[in-house]
Amino acid sequence: MISGIHAFADERAPASRLAEMLGAPLHISGLHVFPDGESLPEVGPATGDVALYRSLNRPDAKLMPLLLAADALRRRGAGRVVLVAPYLCYMRQDEVFRPGQPLSRDVAGRLLGETFDAIVTVEPHLHRTTDLESAFNGAEVVALSAAEPLAAALPPPPPGALVIGPDIESEAWAAALARHLGTPHATFLKTRHGDREIELTFADPALVAGRHVVLIDDVCSTGGTLVAAIRQLQSFQAAEIDVVVTHALFDAEAELRLRKAGARRIFSSDSCPHPTNAASLAPLLAQALKDLSL
Repeated sequence: MISGIHAFADERAPASRLAEMLGAPLHISGLHVFPDGESLPEVGPATGDVALYRSLNRPDAKLMPLLLAADALRRRGAGRVVLVAPYLCYMRQDEVFRPGQPLSRDVAGRLLGETFDAIVTVEPHLHRTTDLESAFNGAEVVALSAAEPLAAALPPPPPGALVIGPDIESEAWAAALARHLGTPHATFLKTRHGDREIELTFADPALVAGRHVVLIDDVCSTGGTLVAAIRQLQSFQAAEIDVVVTHALFDAEAELRLRKAGARRIFSSDSCPHPTNAASLAPLLAQALKDLSL
C-alpha cells in the first residue's frame, strides 16, 4: 500500500492526479542547485512504502536529483520506494548497434534497479528486450500499455477508420489501439538510413484511399518517421489523418512539421508534459501501484 506520492515541482500536475486516484498525500520535493551545478533535493515526510513520480524525458538533468531523492526518502524512514516513470529514458539503445557504442539500456537500468524496489512505466521504447527485470538489476518492473486511455481520449472514429503504425515495431501498439477503437490496423515497413533519413513502404496503398487514418507510435521526438508516414498516407488519398503518440518528446518545430505534412489533430498521453496531452495516465498508474506486490 502506497502511503504517499513524492514529486518535484515541475511535475506537480500529473503527480497530483495520481495522488488523487490513490487517495494518498502528495509531497513536493524541494531542489536546490549549487552554483557549480550540483543538486540537493529535500523530500517531505516518508513512512511506509512510497512512490516517487518522475517522468524521465530530458533525463540527464533529472537522473542525479532523482537518485538523491530516493536516498533521502529512505533516510526519512520510507520502507520501499517505487519509481513511477511514465517515460523511461535510454531504452532505445537496447543493443550495441556499432562498435564503440554503450548498451544504454543496461547502464540506466542498473542505476534505477539498484535505487528503487520497483519501477512502474508505460510502453518503454524496447524492441529486443523481453525480460525487463534482468535489465533493471532484478527490481520488479511493471510496463503498462497506454492504448486504453488513449482510445478513450480520442473522438469516436468514423466508419471505415483504420489504425496504422509507421513501422513493424509499432505493430503491437497499433493492434492494441485498434482493438479498443474497434477498427482494423496495418503497419508500414521502415528502413532507416540515419537519425533523420528513413524509407517507408506500405503493402496495399489502396487500403487507405478515402479512409480516416489514426497514425500511432509510442514515441515522437524529431517527428521524422511520422512526417514521412503522413506524406505517404496523403499520397494514398487518405481522407484525414490524426496522429496519436504515447510519449510526446517533440518540440514546437516538429509539431509544426507534423501539421504542415497533413496531421489534422495530434493526441498524446500525459507521460511527458506537452500541449497535445489528451489522455491522463493517472488511473492506469494508480491501479498498477495498487497491484504491486509490496
